[in-house]
Amino acid sequence: MTATTRKTTVGVVFGGRSVEHDVSIITANQIMRAFDPALYDVVPVYVSRDGRWYTGAPLLDIKNYESEIVSHKGIAQVVLSPAVQHHGLIVNPVSGRFSRSEVLRLDVVFPAIHGTHGEDGTLQGLLELADIPYVGCGVLASAVANDKITAKALLNQHSIPVIEGISFSRADWLGDPDAVIARIERTLAFPVFVKPATTGSSIGIGRVSDVGLLRAAIDIAAHFDRRVLVERAVTGGVEVNCAVLGSGNDLRASVLEQPVSWEEFLTYDEKYRRGSEGMKSAERIIPAPIDPALTAKIQEYALRAFRAIDGRGTARVDFLVKPEKGEIWLNEINTMPGSLAFYLWQESGISAAELVHQLILLAREAHAEKRRTSFDYQTDLIALAAMRGLKGVKGAKGDVEKARA
Repeated sequence: MTATTRKTTVGVVFGGRSVEHDVSIITANQIMRAFDPALYDVVPVYVSRDGRWYTGAPLLDIKNYESEIVSHKGIAQVVLSPAVQHHGLIVNPVSGRFSRSEVLRLDVVFPAIHGTHGEDGTLQGLLELADIPYVGCGVLASAVANDKITAKALLNQHSIPVIEGISFSRADWLGDPDAVIARIERTLAFPVFVKPATTGSSIGIGRVSDVGLLRAAIDIAAHFDRRVLVERAVTGGVEVNCAVLGSGNDLRASVLEQPVSWEEFLTYDEKYRRGSEGMKSAERIIPAPIDPALTAKIQEYALRAFRAIDGRGTARVDFLVKPEKGEIWLNEINTMPGSLAFYLWQESGISAAELVHQLILLAREAHAEKRRTSFDYQTDLIALAAMRGLKGVKGAKGDVEKARA
């Protein structure tokens, strides 16, 4: 970087109104530490559990979160403006008589919120309105991948194997639980997994082997989401994960990992509480101990799934596998994986600093591609409506086209 080159200002947004709030804090701090300070200025943007936005240097130190983080000196309240002229954060948005707000411009935003209000397309939609480049999947891909029910239907259409399951709403369950139970018993054999449609980090997920436990598991899942997915449990299988990086046809797959679980499935505690650095410190075998042909097949499915949702940036694609039979099922796509799947890319020859750098470049490429699309289409419709009155608006569009012909 030359003396005249300005460093890129990256806002890392994390926390949020999500059951994965704490996981997001860990992931974001790993991301912020990964940036090369010679190339990037990192602006931490913390969203509290009640939806308030803050920035400030104390947010860069993970130890500060052991107390009430927003009470630290140097923390200021902000909002991310949807107005294109701001292109960033409004600091002290509600200014008093003797203070004034200021704008902190962001070149790129790095969303690091897991799950609801961050990984589900909502934050991405705000960034689209603000016209700020952002890392990761767009609105559609984020929303689809975050919804296990919708993702399963889409992947099935693309001939990517998924686990058999049924879904229903909270209203269905509360209205007639016996009918829901009967439908599950007709369709699936025990054991089954019960999952909220949109949560991650194994939150609200239960594996049950009888009807009594099934009712309790559905009650828990319905507490975390208004839609519930029940899937057949794959007995005798192992979990194998693969990360994907890139956009369009320029994609690459990482080496595979096999998480080590001491429970019937990988729980929240095993993912995050056994170590100090989130998914990065969870127990795993890398590369996964499966034969090369099966490895290549899983990597192919991961790439195909990422293209199917129109993904960009990075994701971790999780599979259930029976290696001895060569059977594979895609379990879910995580567009904001815990710890950003640093551990997989490091084993694939990409350092954490290089990974976040590549993701910033991909964000800027996606933003440049968006600018090739026209969003302005001017007609004579308003002039005709003003001349004829609003009652004539319905037919005015046809009149405009006739006039142009």
